[in-house]
Amino acid sequence: MTAKVLRLNKAGTPIAWLTRQQAATLLVKEMVIWSLGDRVLEMRGGYNRHGERSVLRLPSILACEGKVHADHCQPPLENGFLFRRDQNLCMYCGNAFATASLSRDHVLPLSRGGQDVWTNVVTSCRRCNNRKADRTPEEAGMHLLAVPFAPNQYEFLYLSNHNVLADQMEFLKARFSRFMS
Repeated sequence: MTAKVLRLNKAGTPIAWLTRQQAATLLVKEMVIWSLGDRVLEMRGGYNRHGERSVLRLPSILACEGKVHADHCQPPLENGFLFRRDQNLCMYCGNAFATASLSRDHVLPLSRGGQDVWTNVVTSCRRCNNRKADRTPEEAGMHLLAVPFAPNQYEFLYLSNHNVLADQMEFLKARFSRFMS
């Protein structure tokens, strides 16, 4: 799997993961205002008339010009991100499972007024989800092992990339909430 470059806005807030081609385009167009981390990717170009080959070294983290938006939208609630947030552990029995054996459980069931939002869902194995059924954990005599939370922008970018480099992780983790730390 190829490493990606973490793109930040000029305020240092993470925006997205970039392919090496996208990062190279920003560098060549001189849209990068500062960078951090190791030089992780190297792209080689053609030769000039002196026989020298062009080389573009891409940093693992780069910041670009552009607007800084104060309001960050809520990360999309998808099972893959949810399971990764909960580290593929059932939040009732505590056992680890393969993704195919997991499901999304609503702490307060939808049929009872619960919402399909980050703060009301946890990862559950199918057995525990069936046992809990259409009840709250208290009614089912089951205890949640962790409080469900909505990931912030830094945590979400971690959850959305399975190949985070050490310096990128250090940058993101410094801004994790107490839930992900």
